[in-house]
Amino acid sequence: MWQMIDSMPEAERNATLDYGRDFHGKEAHWPRDKNLRDILIHLYEWHQLLLHWVNANQNGEAAPFLPPPYNWKTYAGMNVAFWEKHQSTSYNKAVALLKESHKAVMALIESFSDEALFTKKHFLWTGASTLGSYCVSVTSSHYDWAMKKIKQHLKARRKAAS
Repeated sequence: MWQMIDSMPEAERNATLDYGRDFHGKEAHWPRDKNLRDILIHLYEWHQLLLHWVNANQNGEAAPFLPPPYNWKTYAGMNVAFWEKHQSTSYNKAVALLKESHKAVMALIESFSDEALFTKKHFLWTGASTLGSYCVSVTSSHYDWAMKKIKQHLKARRKAAS
């Protein structure tokens, strides 16, 4: 993801996202994210969810993954709240926040054994899932999501320029 972003000219990194006139993404995130900063901040905030959730539960404070009042049916509203919270965050600040949170998440993941990460019900607070599945969700799955958005934007920009 960083290779793709680093290869973009500065103007491109700060441009309004444009997925092309013929593109019709159905999910709520397509119109929500207006620029690359919004995508990076989304990743950062999901890192924060994981870090807070694991740290709270490891310290004996029962905490759900999604903060109240959100649940898996209403988390789109949480994503909008993240977006709103960071409208004054600069692109450079978003990059710094994400790089730091990525390091923190990787350190957290590395602190657990494979058994702790991938055994169902190893921790009561993961429910029927594994800690590893949450880690995959907020890292590689979300990074894949981000790259798809960026690639679609770059594809539309190239098409418009030709």
